[in-house]
Amino acid sequence: MVSLPLRIAILECDKPLDNARIELGGHIGAFTALFESAADALKYPGLSSKRGLELTSYDIVDAQEYPSIDSLDSLDGILVSGSRYNAFEDEPWILKLLNYVETILGRKRPRLLGVCFGHQIIARAMGAEVGRSDNGWEVSVSAVDLTRRGQDIFGKTSLAIQLMNRDVVRSCPTGVERLAYTAKASVHGMYVANKLLTIQGHPEFNEQIMKGLLVFRHDAHIIDDDTFEDATARADRHHDGIVVAQAFLRFLLSTGRSDDPLPAGPQRP
Repeated sequence: MVSLPLRIAILECDKPLDNARIELGGHIGAFTALFESAADALKYPGLSSKRGLELTSYDIVDAQEYPSIDSLDSLDGILVSGSRYNAFEDEPWILKLLNYVETILGRKRPRLLGVCFGHQIIARAMGAEVGRSDNGWEVSVSAVDLTRRGQDIFGKTSLAIQLMNRDVVRSCPTGVERLAYTAKASVHGMYVANKLLTIQGHPEFNEQIMKGLLVFRHDAHIIDDDTFEDATARADRHHDGIVVAQAFLRFLLSTGRSDDPLPAGPQRP
């Protein structure tokens, strides 16, 4: 059994909109709420919203703060968050992040988690091509199909998840298992045992966050009227954010032995 508390560092790759930053406490607040709910649902001995879980956050864009190399062995996981920025660009802070992720990939600890931009950054660090989708935006609560491995890890035959992306990972890096896909993007999740677990969607988003982003991007003429209206109508639908977060926790808790809590095993939706 893995020693608790489970320690996860959140690399904040952006600042949320004002409504999410004030009411939810930014990325760390949204991820804390998500992981605490997932810990309660997981029912792993000693792990709950009240104990056994420690999350810390790092501003890697403006402050360019990271967990020190000397501290990495004390961490169980590093989560690379979503961002408004493009993972395929060569801004100095993005290049620094890529170098840091490459360092983590070369170590046994900690394990990597990626969400949206973070999913794309991890793929790029492993040599995959990341770019603008030819198929346009994927937004709001949407259905995501799962591969056989994805079904094992998430315990469902498909996922419903909040999406906010028009950039995609074009193909899985060598040695990486694809977990999920949609009609618009072929790589919606990646997995390497004891190394990394990523997803293109946003398990930490709720209706409030999604609607705020939709209004902001519609007012800025980034998404058109039809996309805005359709996405707003779906923003309050049930989604599997807690299911994804449970998979993240099982991944960090897994040991590779017969009592390993990963995978979840397929279940009927």
